[in-house]
Amino acid sequence: MRIYVDADACPVVRIVEKLARKYEIPCSLLCDTNHVLGSEYSEVVIVGAGRDAVDFKLISLLSRGDICVSQDYGVAAMTLGKGCYAIHQSGKWYTNENIDQMLMERHLANKARRSTKKHHLKGPAKRTPEDDQRFEESFEKMIRTAMA
Repeated sequence: MRIYVDADACPVVRIVEKLARKYEIPCSLLCDTNHVLGSEYSEVVIVGAGRDAVDFKLISLLSRGDICVSQDYGVAAMTLGKGCYAIHQSGKWYTNENIDQMLMERHLANKARRSTKKHHLKGPAKRTPEDDQRFEESFEKMIRTAMA
């Protein structure tokens, strides 16, 4: 088992590394050339800055039973298709039971955004220590499940 992180602007990298180290699981952080990452524990994989380049590289590296951390529903769907575990930075698990609904909601939200002239939507709420705690608990549970 290995952990792969879609690490471009990922706020939970240090939590992932902390738990990877605790459970002695190898970890790879993937980012494009527009981001600078360093790690004392994880392998850092730098991919060209093309559209979705990191996503495709990440999917190509996954093997059955690996864990993927990504906020991208498309990446999560492909991860599940390879027999891997996938988790969002919020701590929500992507599963075969919820991924279709999530992809449909993303599609409808994108469609709604394209149909309006307003494109200045607010970004996500500022991350809190509670958000980090929720992710850590959920991620540790996923690691234990994957190891069983």
